[in-house]
Order: sequence, then C-alpha cells, then structure tokens
Amino acid sequence: MDRSVSSPALHTLQPDAMKLGSFEIEVVSDGTFALDGGAIFGVVPRVVWERYFEPDERNRIRLGLNCLLVRTGRENVLVDTGMGRKWDGRSRDRYALTDETDLLTRLSEKGLAPEDIDVVINTHLHFDHAGTNTIERDGRPVPAFPRARYVVQRGELEHARSPHERDRASYVAEDFEPVAEAGLFDLIEGDAEIVPGIRAIKVSGHNRDLECVRIDSEGETAFVFADLIPTTAHIPPAWVMGFDLYPVETLEQKKRLLPKAISEKWTCVFYHDPRTPLGRLRERDGKIEVEPV
Repeated sequence: MDRSVSSPALHTLQPDAMKLGSFEIEVVSDGTFALDGGAIFGVVPRVVWERYFEPDERNRIRLGLNCLLVRTGRENVLVDTGMGRKWDGRSRDRYALTDETDLLTRLSEKGLAPEDIDVVINTHLHFDHAGTNTIERDGRPVPAFPRARYVVQRGELEHARSPHERDRASYVAEDFEPVAEAGLFDLIEGDAEIVPGIRAIKVSGHNRDLECVRIDSEGETAFVFADLIPTTAHIPPAWVMGFDLYPVETLEQKKRLLPKAISEKWTCVFYHDPRTPLGRLRERDGKIEVEPV
C-alpha cells in the first residue's frame, strides 16, 4: 500500500508546529481530564505536590492529553491518541472529561483527515493513551485511522488482553481489539525503528512494556517520555506515580535518561502536563529546570 502523503501541509510550517531538523512536530491536544492527585504523585505528600497542581473538592487534578504529531516529509506519525469520546455520562463525570477540544477535531483544523495518518505509535494501551485508536460508527467501535499501522509492544497487547487486578481498570478492550481485528497492529519487541528517524524505546517502570519515543532529525532530538515522566512536576527521580507497577525501575530509568536530555538538549514531551507539554531541560545549582518550548 502506498502510504505517501501529498498534503501541502508537509511543505509549509504550520501554526503551532516547530521545526526539528527536517521534521515538523507539534502537540495535538485531546483535551483534558482529571485523576486523583494522590494517585498521580504516589508517596509524595499532598502538602508538597499541591504547590504544582491545585486539587478540586474531590482531590482530583487536571491533566493534559498531549498527543504528538510528527510530519517527516513523507509520513504523518501520531504518538498516542488521548482518551477519545466513547464514554458514558458516569465515566465522564468521574474523569471530569471536557469537550473543549478533541484529537480528531484538532487534526482536522490542521488539514489532516483520519486517512492522512500513516502511523500511530501507542506508548501503551491505557485508556488515556489509546482512546482515539477507535471511534464509534453505526453503534460499534472501528479503527479511527483506517490507513495507519498501529505500533505497540507485543507484550503490552498481550497484557492488555489479560491484565491483573492491579491495572485491570486501565484497559478498555474497545480501544485495541477492533484494531487487532482489522489487522492494523504492527507488534514490536523491544527497541525498534518505526520509520527513519523515529524509534520506540522500551522502558519498563510504569508498566512492563511501556515504550517512549525518540525522534531524531539533522542532529536535533525530541523525546516523548509518556508516563515515565508524565508532567514536569515528575522530573525529580523520586516523584513516581502511584499507578506505576515497577516504581523503582521508573526511578532508575529517569536517572538514566534525564542527564542525556540535558546534555543533548532534547525537546521533551510531557504527555499529561496541562501547562508545559514541551520543554527543554537544564541543570542549575543541582536542580533540573524546565524551559517551556
């Protein structure tokens, strides 16, 4: 199948987009939602984390759903797909899901139809990262991006189909089984190049088969930390989510990757940060600071 894209959007820098070498990257929001602040910050006390996120009356904090669009000049690549809108009223209330924007609307505003997406990279299959993998049509979920190949770790799909009690609520079968039934999954094992310049990097911690995404073009690098570092507040290594299945591994992976992000001047993507989705890191007086991009 010819997956080349003829849209002139590939040749004209779009508003809100930034150049990364010969690529263009930009955050495409699927809106915001809310989760319990204690769960998001784990063992960090509320009196400390509430300096960064003000909780509501139900102790929830508002989080972003910052999907990343990469235009390579040949492919349109989408990293994660937000929560989608296949939610009933009770769930919408639980997660304070809003309708100020959604992924497909934002893509349309940028001149992209679902058929224009060539690759979807799922960092993992939790409902807040894979929700717009599918949409409802005629009362049933179908792949939202019918020409795309959906890339995910093989072990993550296997686990999503047989989760244990600890993370069962994080998976919604309607987000991934229609993709599998349509034969659109491209299952990988470990680190892998997805398209030239874009690599999946397997990083255990949040779960066993999380993959971060590294994007390289002409000596410049962007890095999608996914749920390894979901917000800029989670940069300190010990600030680990209560959701993480392997918190010590999360800590060690952060200690391994953060020095590289600083020394190599990565553009870092913070998927759940509602204020600073993109930033570059620098160290000053022994602390890591974030410069918004």
